[in-house]
Amino acid sequence: MNFAGQRWWLVGASEGLGRALAVAMAAAGAKLVVSARNEARLSELASSLPNVQAIAFDVSDGEAVARAVAEVGAVDGVIYCAGAYTPMSANNWQSGAAEQMAEVNFMGALRVLSGVVPGMVKARAGRIVLIGSLSGFRGLPGAIGYGASKAGLMHLAENLAVDLQGSGVEVQLVNPGFIETRLTALNDFKMPMIMSAEAAAEQVIAAIASGRFQSNFPRRFSWLFRAAQFWPMWVHRRVFRPRG
Repeated sequence: MNFAGQRWWLVGASEGLGRALAVAMAAAGAKLVVSARNEARLSELASSLPNVQAIAFDVSDGEAVARAVAEVGAVDGVIYCAGAYTPMSANNWQSGAAEQMAEVNFMGALRVLSGVVPGMVKARAGRIVLIGSLSGFRGLPGAIGYGASKAGLMHLAENLAVDLQGSGVEVQLVNPGFIETRLTALNDFKMPMIMSAEAAAEQVIAAIASGRFQSNFPRRFSWLFRAAQFWPMWVHRRVFRPRG
């Protein structure tokens, strides 16, 4: 996709998929605003790429989000890929972990979009890209907090797509599988079809270029999760048994 001349805001750009997206989009000519909590990593990223501005803030802090929205100003597109993940089963519940995941993965998106969407609607132009997850299609073992927060984000994308029809604002949802990041490194199980952050970034850019509302990858792996939406619960529980 040719991003030349377009200004995009990447929220969650300091590591993993977000960082790889920043590198790829800058190479394609985009003018970027990159955001995350880690100011040092953002500054390092911005200094290594052309036309990149770094604005550090915490998506769980409403006042900080509002200040960032005001500083960023008008953009052609926003990609929300900020993510928090702690592997957790209901049998080994860790106090506060699920809440943190919900704050970053879902509530943070609401805060950012609360500042961005009205301006796009007024301008009758813009693109919103939300990074969901294959884990958001159906409840999975060991995904307390993460799966539910991603499911909420995916549902939000559908709400936006329905409401913003004809407004000039495009909405897209991209649901990846396993990506090699510092977060998936926390997993102690085999992750089928895991891909590098760079390969995943290529898939996200291809999804944006396609214009489709929803894209899922890896494609073959995603079929399992899409099919699971239609299974009765007794089948689902047999297929996805608790790990360990």
